[in-house]
Amino acid sequence: MAFSMSEELLPVFVPVIVYWIGAAIYQLTLCPMEQYRLFTKEEEETQNLATRRQVLVGVLINQAMQMGLATLMFMTGGLVPTGSNSAQSPSLLRVVGQMAVAMLVMDCWEYFWHRWTHENKFLYKHVHAMHHHIIVPYTYGSQYIHPVDAVVGEILGGLVATLVSGMSPLTAAVFFSLLTLKGLDDHCGMWFPNHPIHRWMTNNAAFHSLHHQHIGIKYNYSVHYLATWDLLLGTYLPFSVEPRKDGGYQLQTAKDQ
Repeated sequence: MAFSMSEELLPVFVPVIVYWIGAAIYQLTLCPMEQYRLFTKEEEETQNLATRRQVLVGVLINQAMQMGLATLMFMTGGLVPTGSNSAQSPSLLRVVGQMAVAMLVMDCWEYFWHRWTHENKFLYKHVHAMHHHIIVPYTYGSQYIHPVDAVVGEILGGLVATLVSGMSPLTAAVFFSLLTLKGLDDHCGMWFPNHPIHRWMTNNAAFHSLHHQHIGIKYNYSVHYLATWDLLLGTYLPFSVEPRKDGGYQLQTAKDQ
């Protein structure tokens, strides 16, 4: 019973641990590399509307709330799909299939919720604007979001993705940990030309950094790995990443010209 309970709680606690380990790696080893920054330190210091201390406290409070709610759901069986059995190990092919289904569900859920929080003036002002107080993104600001964003976008979206895909708690822990790492990278404010995600995927750190700028705030709503709905519904803003004269990189769009 003790082992079963601990496995059910893996999706609650493992992604949070991954979040802070990943954030520490970025902040201590990667972000100090000036030659890869998409924004200057001066831009970060003058443009952001929330201090790093406020962001840190906000993330910790948000994660505590999410862990509390998710723990209640998992312990009462609310997030365990019908028929899932932790004693039976699914095949690798089945796990990959479940993650693919969950990703499609999360992609759709997050896009339309995220877009609504931008296009509905009340939701933007009272809910989503909190996240956009970080205009120049940095890694651990990834989960600096309003509690309503956390509950509707993250917890309910994760619940639906878990149930639809039929993932076990262990698979869900891996899945949400991967999403956590992608979220950290999306908010790192860096551009690594040889990074596989930065180089080959449409939805990358530059894609999301552009969304945090005034020019891109009504575009690039997609979260996580895909940009499907932006491309289908015309909310994708094309851009390029160009070397900055004094070092590092900068974002350019047709609107800048």
